[in-house]
Amino acid sequence: MPSPIVTRQRDLDDLSDRVAAAPIIGFDTEFVSEDTFHPELCLIQVVTPDEMAVVDPQTVDVLPFWRAVAAREKTTVFHAGREELSFMLRAVGAVPQRSFDVQYAAGFCSNEFPASYGSVVGKFLGKQPMKGEQRTDWRRRPLTDAQINYALEDVRYLLPLFDRLTELLNKRGRLTWLKDELAGWQQSIVDSQDRKDWRRVSGIGTLNARNLAVVRELWLWRQDEARRLNQPPKRLLRDDLLVEIAKRKTDQPDQILAIRGLQRGDLRRKAQELAACVRRGLDAPLERGERHTQREPPPQLNLLGQFLTPALTSICRQAEVAASMVGTATDVRELIAYRYGFGGIDPNETPALLKGWRAELVGNLLDDLLGGKKSIRISDPKHEDPLAFDEVN
Repeated sequence: MPSPIVTRQRDLDDLSDRVAAAPIIGFDTEFVSEDTFHPELCLIQVVTPDEMAVVDPQTVDVLPFWRAVAAREKTTVFHAGREELSFMLRAVGAVPQRSFDVQYAAGFCSNEFPASYGSVVGKFLGKQPMKGEQRTDWRRRPLTDAQINYALEDVRYLLPLFDRLTELLNKRGRLTWLKDELAGWQQSIVDSQDRKDWRRVSGIGTLNARNLAVVRELWLWRQDEARRLNQPPKRLLRDDLLVEIAKRKTDQPDQILAIRGLQRGDLRRKAQELAACVRRGLDAPLERGERHTQREPPPQLNLLGQFLTPALTSICRQAEVAASMVGTATDVRELIAYRYGFGGIDPNETPALLKGWRAELVGNLLDDLLGGKKSIRISDPKHEDPLAFDEVN
């Protein structure tokens, strides 16, 4: 069997050929994200039906590996693979043709999501992966035997998990649900590589349209500057400070620097650039859909949401599907607002809970409760799932 640690290019090329030919593979990565704009890839762990290996990106060009993962319609298994797919996209502009994320699969077979790799392995295989290297700096060399063995543990159980979870999903008729969910999730990762994803800034939920225009300009500046400096964007300018600048709506450098937290020397030197961002945001035409502030939702929206959110949780628990994967209290309120026209909701945008497998599992039932077609009652107050849903005659 080949050496489990790949440090020579010809060995990586040979491994890549075997990966490309395999009908199913699993892989994981170790990376460090604290100091660079993009996370720094430190290790790749891969498993096929015939072998396990660790690839050292510091000593080989890993492009052939990423090409091998993208080749053919093999099944590619991973756990919480957002970063893994992002590495692959940046390398070859492609993602696996047939993905299987065991974290999502476990969410369709249990009430826990997102579950750690160790938790998924323990629940569905009765095994306990090795621990002990969680805080390792994976950039340092040489790697110890303990580090290599720990890294291999992260892929050791991926293929058995695929077999077990696929069996359960087939029995419960949920394999299509998983495929649909992963297709949307994977597409969101592809889209995020190019999308100006400024709406993910934390703390912008209460900002008006003009504030948001300033946030957008500050975010674009932060992305460009952080990429140029090769540092994490939030290290350059934290989200809370970005939002505070947007709230003040001042394009005067001295007033911007008066905000607590902006006295760092590197930010003081950027005061004129920050002021220019604010100015562009204040002068920019508002995006379509932002020109009018949404109507304040009525108080009964929250009351109805408090009534239906436990119903969602109960339905999911009885079905053994993780409620946190299905939807949040916000999703429930959006369904209610859509049904009753509250809060200026777009009537042409179907809520998430009324789409696809979510509608099949919970959304249609919640909609029936809102429409009076079904009722909710307490069937057994001592049972862990005390709620029951009945047809209304």
